[in-house]
Amino acid sequence: MDSLLIITVLIVICALSFDFINGFHDTANAIATSVSTKALKPRHAIILAASMNFLGAMTFTGVAKTITKDIVDPFMLENGSTVILAALISAILWNLITWYYGIPSSSSHALIGSIAGAAIAAAGVGILNYSGFFKIIQALILSPIIAFVGGYIIYSIFKVVFRDNNLPKTNRRFRHFQVFTAALQSYTHGTNDAQKAMGIITMALIANNYQSTTDIQLWVQFSCAAAMGIGTSVGGWKIIKTVGGKIMKIRPVNGVAADLTSAAIIFGATFIHLPVSTTHVISSSILGVGASHRIRGVKWGTAQRMLITWVITLPISAAIAALAYFILDLFL
Repeated sequence: MDSLLIITVLIVICALSFDFINGFHDTANAIATSVSTKALKPRHAIILAASMNFLGAMTFTGVAKTITKDIVDPFMLENGSTVILAALISAILWNLITWYYGIPSSSSHALIGSIAGAAIAAAGVGILNYSGFFKIIQALILSPIIAFVGGYIIYSIFKVVFRDNNLPKTNRRFRHFQVFTAALQSYTHGTNDAQKAMGIITMALIANNYQSTTDIQLWVQFSCAAAMGIGTSVGGWKIIKTVGGKIMKIRPVNGVAADLTSAAIIFGATFIHLPVSTTHVISSSILGVGASHRIRGVKWGTAQRMLITWVITLPISAAIAALAYFILDLFL
C-alpha cells in the first residue's frame, strides 16, 4: 500500500471521527428543548435524532460541494493531504475540548477555521478562495442574528394567537407537537452538518488525484451519514443541560417556537448550499424566544459565555491547525 493511499485512508478515518464527534457534540442542539420540557424521554429523543440526522444527511450534497471548493481550491492545493489532516486534527481537538466543558461551540466554525489555518500555513494567505470564504463567514455571522430575530417574532405571534387559551392545555398540546419539531430539527441538522465531512473527504480525494470533479460519491455520503447517526446515538448530555436549561427555563410553547425558527433557518441555508452553525442558530433562537417571553428570564451570563466561545473558535482552531500542519509536515 503506497503512502498516498495510507494518508488518504487516515484522512477518511479522521473525517468520519469528526462527524461522529459532531453527532454527539451537536445532538443536544436538536433535542434539548424537547427533553427539557419532557416532551420526549432522553432515550427516545436520542433515537429520533439519530434516525432523522441520518436521513437528512442522505438527502442533500450542496453544502458538501461548498466546503470542497469555496474555502480553498482543492485542484490548486499543494501538500493537500497534510493540510486536510491538520485541519481535521484541529477541529476534532477543539470539539472535544468544548464538549468536555459542556460549551455549545460551533463544529462548523472549528472545521472552517481549521481548513483556512492549515492552508495558510502551507501556502500563505493567497491560497484562500476569498469570495467563497467570505460568503461562508457571512452565513455563519448572519444566521444566528436572523435566528434571534426570528425566534423573537415567532414567539411574539404565539403570544397573540394563544393569549386567551388555557395555559396547561396549551402547553400539553405543544408538548405533543414538540415530537414533530424535534424530528424536523434533527433532520435539518443532518442536511447541513453531516455534509461538512463529506466535503473535506472529497477535497482529499481531489488533492490526492482519486477523483477529478467536486461530485460527492455515494460511499462518502453514506459513511458520513452513518458516522453522524452513530455519534448522535451516543448523545451529549453536558450540552443538553446548557442549551436546554441554562439559557432560560423552557416550556413547550417556547420550545416549539425555537425549534421551528432554527429548523427553517438551517434548512434555508442548506437549500442555498451554505454551511451554518446549528449550535449558533438553535441557541440564538432560544435566546430570541426568551427575550420575547421575558427578557429578565434569560440567563445572559450563559449567553455571554457562549458568545465568547463562538468568537474565539475561528482564530483558535486556525492557530491549532497551523501548528498541526507544521508538526505533520516534519514527518509526512
